[in-house]
Amino acid sequence: MPPVTHAIVLISAEREALPVLGGRLADLDGVAEAYSVTGEWDFVAILRVPEQEQMAELVTNRLARLDGIARTYTMVAFEAFSQHDLDAMFSLGD
Repeated sequence: MPPVTHAIVLISAEREALPVLGGRLADLDGVAEAYSVTGEWDFVAILRVPEQEQMAELVTNRLARLDGIARTYTMVAFEAFSQHDLDAMFSLGD
């Protein structure tokens, strides 16, 4: 399997964007998952891109420019330890 760059982005939204921002995030190519969350941040987006250089494009030119995003905090992963994706990919539909 080719290497993939992962990132977790914490997102603070403007109040009027709360009902629609999750769907907008999920629609972006490279956003694998988007969650509305409690606490200081409003959303968490899990990003996966095939080339490391694509991460900056996704975060700064597409995600952070969505209407309704007040601020973001991005953490690029060094290494992934979860087998979730591999297990799902090779599952035989048990």
